[in-house]
Amino acid sequence: MRAVSLTSALIGLVVLAAAPAAVAQTAPAPATQAAPQPPAPPVYGYEVVNTYPHDPTAFTQGLIYRDGVLIESTGRHPSSVRRVRLEDGIVLTRKDLPLEHFGEGLTDWADRILTLTWQGGHGFIWDADDLDPAGTWSYEGEGWGLTRDATRIILSDGSASLRFFDPETLTQTGMVPVTYRGRPVRKLNELEYIDGEVFANVWQTNFILRIDPATGVVRGVIDLTGILPDPVNDPNDDVLNGIAWDAAGRRLFVTGKNWPRLFEIRLVPRS
Repeated sequence: MRAVSLTSALIGLVVLAAAPAAVAQTAPAPATQAAPQPPAPPVYGYEVVNTYPHDPTAFTQGLIYRDGVLIESTGRHPSSVRRVRLEDGIVLTRKDLPLEHFGEGLTDWADRILTLTWQGGHGFIWDADDLDPAGTWSYEGEGWGLTRDATRIILSDGSASLRFFDPETLTQTGMVPVTYRGRPVRKLNELEYIDGEVFANVWQTNFILRIDPATGVVRGVIDLTGILPDPVNDPNDDVLNGIAWDAAGRRLFVTGKNWPRLFEIRLVPRS
């Protein structure tokens, strides 16, 4: 995909904060000189390093690599949280959410796994070793993606913002708007924190954004177009979603909802 079409695709996801005022305006505004647009961030392609089996019935919502295994959360009913062996995709441990909850993103903190649900602000806490239930937590609005840095839990809710939570009290402590070339970008979904940046899937696209969590500015775009050669049953649902980082091995894994494969990739600068 050329840079111009990639830019157009991302701008198509932009939410302009001033749009309601513009629509309501009945008289033309005086001509003003437009502010210069920030330069386009670099674009990365990929090389596939390894390919692993992935449960094609797993509607992947969150993914991390911890203690040599993948921990994955899935959506739909029943939603689940699982420990998965990387090499062959075997599910080692699985715990289902109550049927009324639609599971979303996941991250770890100390000896706990935190998971989100889509609506209702209802989160779950699990023991990291065996996924035994260890409590619940709550948040305002929807839950989409979840990750953490060294001091904060980071949540996406489908809007053009990242929200920050205290990892001990699980109360919100702040937020930052996410912008691509000065414009807010919505549909931020599954998250992973890698070397000081938040990697974020943009829902229903082939893009992962590299976001500076201090400013919310998109510092890079990863284009994973064509990574899954297999046809999917539903192009609207069976989309790229799932990022995991093995910090010790410097390995980056990606997959998607109901994808039969999980990929270890290496990023390749393209522009």
